Amino acid sequence: MSAGPLPPILLVGGGKMGAALLTGWREQGLASAVVIDPSPEAQKLKAPGIDVFESPADIPHGFAPAAVILAIKPQMAAAALPCYAQFAHGALFISIMAGKTLHAVAALLGVQTAIVRAMPNTPAAIRQSFTVAVPNSLVSEKDQALATQLLSAAGELAWVTDESLLDPVTAISGGGPAYLFLLTEMLEQTALAQGIPPALARAMARKTIIGSAALLASSDEDAAKLREAVTSPAGTTERALAVLRAEHALPKLFQDAIEAATRRSRELSA
Repeated sequence: MSAGPLPPILLVGGGKMGAALLTGWREQGLASAVVIDPSPEAQKLKAPGIDVFESPADIPHGFAPAAVILAIKPQMAAAALPCYAQFAHGALFISIMAGKTLHAVAALLGVQTAIVRAMPNTPAAIRQSFTVAVPNSLVSEKDQALATQLLSAAGELAWVTDESLLDPVTAISGGGPAYLFLLTEMLEQTALAQGIPPALARAMARKTIIGSAALLASSDEDAAKLREAVTSPAGTTERALAVLRAEHALPKLFQDAIEAATRRSRELSA
């Protein structure tokens, strides 16, 4: 499918990720969409051609979405999804619910449905997301092209065929922004502990992370090579890295953290 005006979309869930996707679609020329979200904040998503309703019962008669995007919490799936089975024969379903497998989504819809499971991350808000997606066997080439257009509106998209990869993807890419924000927090807090004034500590932590990410984005070098370029032999950075990379220090903690998040993603499939 070539880029251009998007067909009608039904967005289930108007939270941060749903709203970020909707903004990206509008930039691509989305003409018609219905958003289902009972929260008062979701009313802010109203715009020409975009209606916001509290319940699927309010969806206008005759509305026929080309795609239904499930952007709700996985714990809500069992109660919510059967309400949208009416669209399963004509629409592509795209689920961004953490942990919910293609089989689990299909079982809740109760019909043979073309489904894409995807995991974007929060930089979607500035069209800098990294999304990984996997289709089920009923997704046609046309469906996949539509999914590509919809998900690419948030940033970069990669397709895989092995659904089991989506659990570690959720842990690494889905949760990755939180880990980076935590690192920023820790840099600021340790700066304060060293007596650096609060305003300077905050600016220094943020700009160090932002500048380093920009350097990484502009370089063809591996992250390890860029790290080595900062690390002078017998210097201050080498001394700090010796602590961070010690046995049972940061590499082990990070591995344990990712394994814990991956397990949680698998638990959410139930």
